Amino acid sequence: MQIHTTARHCEIDPEDRLHAQQRFEKLGRYARDLQEIHLVLSAEKYRHTAEITLRLDHHELVSREQSNDAHAAIDRAAERIEEQLRRHKERRLEQRREGRNGEGFVEERAPEATAEGESPSPGES
Repeated sequence: MQIHTTARHCEIDPEDRLHAQQRFEKLGRYARDLQEIHLVLSAEKYRHTAEITLRLDHHELVSREQSNDAHAAIDRAAERIEEQLRRHKERRLEQRREGRNGEGFVEERAPEATAEGESPSPGES
């Protein structure tokens, strides 16, 4: 997994960069096919915007959040991307359980029909 950081109109503090990398390392438990994470931090007047783009094998997730503090913006965007990734993982598992055609594995039992003249087998009432 590669982590890229870009700063627009500002500088990223080393502690903010370290915090972001630690948050991103936790995302690996939701997807094994995580290829690349790109963090773009920009500042305009008093607003800091954090945009996180997460690339999987066949999917891309994007989260964008604003705050007065760069650390808070990164945190909120990371929470949001984590929720998206969690939902994506649940959908994957649900598809796997149901199968491609949408039908789940259901074990159907044949009804135990007894003819009118037959007596029930021992143990049945």
